[in-house]
Amino acid sequence: MTSKYETVIGLEVHLQLETETKAFCGCSTEFGKRPNSHTCPVCLGFPGALPVLNEKAFLYSIKVALALNCKIQDIIKFDRKNYYYPDLPKNFQISQFDMPLSYDGFVDVISAGGTSKRVHIKRVHLEEDAGKLMHPAKSSFSLVDFNRAGMPLLEVVTEPDINSPEEAYDYLTALKAILQYLRVSDCDMEKGSLRCDANISIRKAGEKELGVKVEVKNMNSFRWVREALHYETGRQIALAEASERIVQETRLWDAEKLVTISMRSKEEAHDYRYFPEPDLVPFIIDRKIVEDIRKALPELPEARANRFIKEHGLSEYDARVLTGQIDLADYFEECAGEYANKKTLTNWINGDIAAEMNARSVNILELGIKPKDLVGLLKMIDGQSISGKTAKDVLVEMIDTKKRADEIVSSKGLSQISDKDKIEEVVREVLAKNERSVNDYKGGKKTAITFLVGQVMKQTQGKANPAMVNEILKKHLGE
Repeated sequence: MTSKYETVIGLEVHLQLETETKAFCGCSTEFGKRPNSHTCPVCLGFPGALPVLNEKAFLYSIKVALALNCKIQDIIKFDRKNYYYPDLPKNFQISQFDMPLSYDGFVDVISAGGTSKRVHIKRVHLEEDAGKLMHPAKSSFSLVDFNRAGMPLLEVVTEPDINSPEEAYDYLTALKAILQYLRVSDCDMEKGSLRCDANISIRKAGEKELGVKVEVKNMNSFRWVREALHYETGRQIALAEASERIVQETRLWDAEKLVTISMRSKEEAHDYRYFPEPDLVPFIIDRKIVEDIRKALPELPEARANRFIKEHGLSEYDARVLTGQIDLADYFEECAGEYANKKTLTNWINGDIAAEMNARSVNILELGIKPKDLVGLLKMIDGQSISGKTAKDVLVEMIDTKKRADEIVSSKGLSQISDKDKIEEVVREVLAKNERSVNDYKGGKKTAITFLVGQVMKQTQGKANPAMVNEILKKHLGE
């Protein structure tokens, strides 16, 4: 049934820029402080208070726009977007309407399956944030914190180029990686530094005209964006199949019930009565500033992935996983400077290290394993001081105790036995006790050696060198 329809998605991402002060005043942007303690007449909209554009926020905005391949306007202006809501103290938001900072960009997105798609960026513009409403449980009132009012926000708006929830997830992941490489925001969705709204519609496959658009809000993780879009696609298709009308509206994602819920109808476009912000004159952008920022752009994820493939011989998949997070890519590069086997290093970082990060819900920096300490662990495996299996246990101990691998191995007596005479002695004992398995092996059941290896490892508490165990067993079994 779903093949009869095409999903059309456009995304609006709001990014809080990591500046010390707000977009148009000198109030601190520090997170988590006492409610309403970081406010002033400007961000509270007192009469006569005049806004002044934050230079750092302006320069960061150009930096992001260039990284997203956007064209920068020669002249920009700010506008008042008028609406009435309790968290908007001025009853208008300073934003940009018909002369935004930049337009016509794109992001090339690589899916998990390796296919590439270009998502076009309609515009990137600078605005201020509203305050934050809080609704205490079982209360008849709401609270508002204006500390967030006036925070510098960058809005990144895509064209309706995205055709599945998976593509939306891949785009957001790629966008976040670029933003982290630019170091313009912490991109922390839990703090509200990165927020996403989605516009979604369906149409019959092959049609060109867009269907009725539904806006979905309240998605505080990329996973929930994907889940919400899956649900909304199914809901709209079910309505279409039942010949029922799809209503243009705003819906909220309920992460507990895993459904979207109607918030308000949007039968007609909201009239925000935009008009030029009279307290901020239009800005003529100096092209030299733009070119200086362009020249200073860092190596971005795609370029870094390509370099990893070329310099370190990594697969495209491994390179993209590593470069998807700047801290992980930096970690790999520091390790790679001290360790020659890049494939082994990549397998450990993308495998065991990544598994521990996911299990503990931390990033590579919070995990607490220094690059030199991971390299030390891998060199112990290479030197046959410990086995790969033992190394996995040692890694967990390193994370838990913050000790080096050699300290743990020494204190717990985990050193691998590579003494041929000692292993030979254990092998003889195992063969003597397991005549049936020996006969099975000699009778052509070659898998019997696996059991014998296991018995040797058991008797040596997993410390025997596996390669030497196999070699000595085969010698005694007549190979």
